Parts: sequence; structure tokens; C-alpha cells
Amino acid sequence: MATEILMPALSPTMEEGTLAKWLVKEGDEVASGDLLAEIETDKATMEFEAVDEGIIGKILVEEGTEGVKVNTAIAILVEEGEEVGEVAESAPATPAAEKADAAPDAKEESAPAAAKPAAPAPQAADGSRIFASPLARRIAADKGLDLAQIKGSGPKGRIIKADVEGATATAPKSAPAATSAPAAAAPAPSVSADTVAAMYEGRDFEEVKLDGMRKTIAARLSEAKQTIPHFYLRRDIKLDSLLAFRSQLNKQLESRGVKLSVNDFIIKAVAIALQQVPEANAVWAGDRVLQMKASDVAVAVAIEGGLFTPVLQDADQKSLSSLSTQMKDLAARARDRKLAPHEYQGGSFAISNLGMFGIDNFDAIVNPPHAGILAVGTGVKKPVVGDNGELTTATVMSVTMSVDHRVIDGAVGANLLKAIVENLENPMTMLA
Repeated sequence: MATEILMPALSPTMEEGTLAKWLVKEGDEVASGDLLAEIETDKATMEFEAVDEGIIGKILVEEGTEGVKVNTAIAILVEEGEEVGEVAESAPATPAAEKADAAPDAKEESAPAAAKPAAPAPQAADGSRIFASPLARRIAADKGLDLAQIKGSGPKGRIIKADVEGATATAPKSAPAATSAPAAAAPAPSVSADTVAAMYEGRDFEEVKLDGMRKTIAARLSEAKQTIPHFYLRRDIKLDSLLAFRSQLNKQLESRGVKLSVNDFIIKAVAIALQQVPEANAVWAGDRVLQMKASDVAVAVAIEGGLFTPVLQDADQKSLSSLSTQMKDLAARARDRKLAPHEYQGGSFAISNLGMFGIDNFDAIVNPPHAGILAVGTGVKKPVVGDNGELTTATVMSVTMSVDHRVIDGAVGANLLKAIVENLENPMTMLA
């Protein structure tokens, strides 16, 4: 029986993706577990595996097609000796989506002008899927037929064209009147792209198309800034003891090929602080707060066109050398967009370090559902007053902690930041 291969949801938040590349062609035999295609989500390029075995009867969505909705049919799988038949002939046209630039000599297959897209896969009252060909679904939709009331004569009870052509519509059961809900407040009007472009008429500019990652960043951070009640806590941290200790450790670790960065110490300091102030190790879950047990720390990694926040799980329990090795691996694969969803989802707290770019200080936006994020600036030599009142110099790093006030109150946030500062100014205690 011909089976539709659907656009997969490769992460819990994925709604659409780009079919970057087909790894099979029509006529190829595939088995369960074989790689079918490369799918670009908003975060990564991932390989899509076959679930069933069979032959690729028809490819419905060309590679390079963007904006393919999850659960859209992208190909048809048939059994040996079986022809695609009406399933392929009546397959819905490629969903409205932007396509990558195609070669000038490439042939484009166009659906008949009168063809209508097939209705979505129907479900019975118990939620189970009703198997029907796309053509049968389309005819049923046009005639107002309830497929749950039709018995299929196709293979394994599949509803086909002949089953619906002679059927007549029955009056739908009256549904209870829906309780009217108050109208949602209209969103604030936004300036259209055409209006903005008109402002710059006569000036040279280049339009940069938004990819899935940039769209997601824009949507999530707009939502975060509008809905999360941020407050900010700032501290200066003296780094001289940490820099000396880091230099000593790196000499001892040189033979193992390990070189610790200041960021590795910051990750460790935050992870330990979340254990020292456990009420701050929490996430917002809509109508409740989830108090986390482990210290899972997310670290922002800049990549071309966007940002990843890979998560180091159980960071409080790992050695500095282990954290350093894992962070380098995650950062490298993040830049290649090769992270699996479980490697960048989760965590309760994040770190964003712009010190390597010479930034003294900045305020970061909380990345939901995290309760906070530590914005880290560069270490700068500054005049300071010593313990005995003398004027001296020290390498000082400025940090700002952005906090979700729904999860963490001011005093709890202050205690968390205090613990982070003490861990970094007394680095040897993090090894105890």
C-alpha cells in the first residue's frame, strides 16, 4: 500500500523546515533506518530516517524548498511491484513556500490549474487516523462527506476514489454551541516591510531574507522581552587569583592537550552557585515553577546568522577539564549546525560572554524558560582599593545578571550572584 512520507517534527518547537537535500531518488529501495533527506530546522541541519521499508515512488517536495510545514507529504513510498497510481497522481502540490534558486535548465512540474490541495489526514472520533488517498480526501471535502462514515475498499481498508464518488453527504451532528470567549487584545500595529522600504526609496540597500533561525530568534526574544518581568543585578569581579590559578593549571594540563579558558571557570562557578542557592535553580512553566536538582547550564555560542545555547548537563559535578572539552565540542558542532535538539534544549540558567569582543558590560535577555542569564564583560586592569585601604590595581570583570522576577526574587538573585562572585574570586574552592 502506498504510504505518504511526511515532513517530520525534529524538535518539540518545530512547525516548519527546509528540505535541504534528498539523499534518495525515485525508484530507490529503502529500509527502516535508512537516511532519506537532510532537513534544516530553525536550529540545525538534521538527517531524516525512514520508518518503513519500500520504494520511493514519487518525490513531492523538491530539495531546497523552504517553509515546508510539519506533517506535509514530501514523498510517497510504495511496495515492490506496486505503482504509485492515484496517490501520486493526486498528490497535493508543494506547499506555498519559497524555493532556493534552481538551475536555469531545471524542469518544473506543475499541477493542473484546477487541482485543489488535499484535505488534511482525517481522524476518527477516537483519535485514530483514517487511511484515505489524497484524491479521496479531496473529493470528500468537496462533497462534504464524513470519511468516518465510509468503508474503504482499498488495501487494508484504505478509502479510495471509488468509495467517495458514489457517496452522498449526511447532515453533520450538531455540535454544542461554543462558549464565546472575550476577544483577545489586538496586537500593537507594526510597520510593514513595504512602508519601511518606502522610507529609503532612492537609497541603495540589499534585502536580506530571514532564515528559520533568525525568525525564531526574533519571535522568542520579542516574546521574552515583552512577557518576562526582567530585573538586573550588577557586580564587579576581581580576576587576578583566577588568572594565576588558571595559568598554573594550564601548565599542568599541557601534556593532556587541555587549555582552560576563563569561560570554563565561569561555567563551573555558575553551576556550583546554583547548588549553593537551590531556590534560584528553577524554571518558569506557565502556571508553576519547576525546581531543578541538577545544574544544567546553557552557554550562548555565536554562529553565522544566529545563536545557539548548548547545554552542559550536571556541570557542577564535572571537572574543569571535562567542561572545557565538552564546551569546545558543543561550540564546534553548534557552528556547523550539527547539534541534536537535546543538546541545546533545557537548562535553568544561561551564560552569555562578550568579553572576547572587548565589551565592558551589557544586559542580556532571559531565554525562556530559564530563570536568568549572566552577561559577562571583558577583564580590564583598573585601580582598586586594597583590603588594607591602599590604592592598587586589579583585573576586574563586570557582570550583569538578568533575572525573571516570576521565578527569582531580588534577595535570592543577589545571593546567587554573590555565590558566583565568591566562586570566581576564590577559584581553588571550586575544586574542593
